[in-house]
Amino acid sequence: MPIVIQELDGNVTKVVLSGRIDIAGAREIDLPMSVVAGSRRAVIIDLAAVDFMASMGLRSLVVCAKSVISKRGRIVLLSPQPPVEEVLTVSGIDELIPIHRDEAQAIAAVIAVPT
Repeated sequence: MPIVIQELDGNVTKVVLSGRIDIAGAREIDLPMSVVAGSRRAVIIDLAAVDFMASMGLRSLVVCAKSVISKRGRIVLLSPQPPVEEVLTVSGIDELIPIHRDEAQAIAAVIAVPT
């Protein structure tokens, strides 16, 4: 489960995930996601290259989101593939973490972080 963390303009952090977020994949991303969630307030999680999302992956996303939100930050998901998006919407995760399909819209959604 490769994870790449990119710093974008406007203090936006983009976390790019790929592959399968199953039990093993969730274990691999938990620590880096915790670091991002603990230190950033504008986070985009790019799911375009994720082809499978298990419940442990959902847990990782929720824990990260709650940490960012607790600091009055904003977090969004970017471009999940249809099967992954279905898991996110059926589970209600999209109510906590909005889904965007366009990177510019995702950036705009997180950049207006209240102070």
